[in-house]
Amino acid sequence: DGKHGKPIGIDLYYPDDDKVKPIILFVHGFKGFKDWGHWHVLATAFAEAGFLFAKFNFSYNGTTPQAPLDFVDLEAFGQNNYTKELSDLDVVLDWILTAENLSDLNMDRDDVALIGHSRGGGVSIVKAASDDRIKKLVLWASVSSLAFAWKGNLELIEKWRSDGVFHILNGRTKQSMPLYFQLYEDYQKHGDTYDIEQACQKIKMPTLILQGTADPAIPVAAAEELEKWIANAQLQLLPEANHVFGGKHPYTEKDLPEHSQLLFEYSRDFLKG
Repeated sequence: DGKHGKPIGIDLYYPDDDKVKPIILFVHGFKGFKDWGHWHVLATAFAEAGFLFAKFNFSYNGTTPQAPLDFVDLEAFGQNNYTKELSDLDVVLDWILTAENLSDLNMDRDDVALIGHSRGGGVSIVKAASDDRIKKLVLWASVSSLAFAWKGNLELIEKWRSDGVFHILNGRTKQSMPLYFQLYEDYQKHGDTYDIEQACQKIKMPTLILQGTADPAIPVAAAEELEKWIANAQLQLLPEANHVFGGKHPYTEKDLPEHSQLLFEYSRDFLKG
């Protein structure tokens, strides 16, 4: 159960053995969900490498437990904000680290990593800056600002304020998806906390930044900013990789795309190292 009236769906992937398992918590991005594309293939790869890999849906991401693959609750999508996402992330982390019915999985609850994709990378940065339970951070095509949708666009902000909502087109589903002005107000209310540059300067744990050079959504410059702001960070560029590292939705292949295979290998080696 989330703290804002909606449930959080979670999948756990892990090897069926008695070995101690480091924990990876995967944080999806904007218009994302835990069952998108090839995330399950990546999750399986991490489990086969000896990790417990948890992927979850933010409770207001627009899907429901009954329809986890579709945006059937656009009102919830429009009412989502960073405070709710950080709360959900905290609930999931608490559950993994304290639930008695998970104790037989032999997790290493002192070895927790976050992997954040796109906007989920920004949320992961804010969380990692304030939670010492997180020991390592991996950023896949991460934003370098949580205000990326409106930063510097005063005309958009004023129209958004006046209308109370603006709509974005989901290119895959062709849905017109609402974003209510409360998202902007929530960000402004927590400006210092949700400022990625300030949050990065508080991060001390080892951090790996992975960025495709052909990403149409996030420029390489954003990854370079993150590397500059985080003291213990390393940046690895993936030539010609796009925003989802070769994935697509739906994804029916058993093997990872070439760029996602590299993404997995870099991440695995970093987390094991």
